[in-house]
Amino acid sequence: MPRLVLVRHGQSLWNLENRFTGWVDVPLTEQGEEEARRAGERLIGMEFDVAYTSALTRAQETLRLILETMGVQVPIIRDQALNERHYGDLQGLNKDDMRKKFGEEQVKLWRRSYDVPPPNGEALKDTAARTLPFFERAILGDIRQGKTILVVAHGNSNRSIVMALDKLTEQQVIELNLETGVPLVYDLAPDGEVLSKSVLA
Repeated sequence: MPRLVLVRHGQSLWNLENRFTGWVDVPLTEQGEEEARRAGERLIGMEFDVAYTSALTRAQETLRLILETMGVQVPIIRDQALNERHYGDLQGLNKDDMRKKFGEEQVKLWRRSYDVPPPNGEALKDTAARTLPFFERAILGDIRQGKTILVVAHGNSNRSIVMALDKLTEQQVIELNLETGVPLVYDLAPDGEVLSKSVLA
């Protein structure tokens, strides 16, 4: 049975500092490295045919630590289609400072809504527009061949994939938050239909 495991990268330096990160390449913190290793421990025993990750270091390093902890090597495909959403003018700015300036509701819309982009940035809708075609073509292409796939990416690129798999509405996805370093395991039919889902928290 094909299986898909999604992992959001471990805590990054700007996650810790409560800053909008987006496409800025920031490293993992010590806690983020530990979260990656813990994810690897939870996945020991699974056999992956291929792993996908983004073009950003924090996701690639999380993947490296997961595989190292599992004691396995698999082919790795890196693609910026899986990058975090681009936060535009907010990149590098503190989230609490932005709440004080623009209000809690506006910042929540920028962070969680489906179709409200931050200034000069991407909404989740825009992230999905580049993530999902790649997911359909490459990742589901592997799933249709019966492969077990590991994807280590970002909060919003993974949210767009979860939204599609779980058939969430634009309203439901607002409440969807993916924790760093926590594997989501989907057992799938060969056509990509979800048979079961578990969270390895």
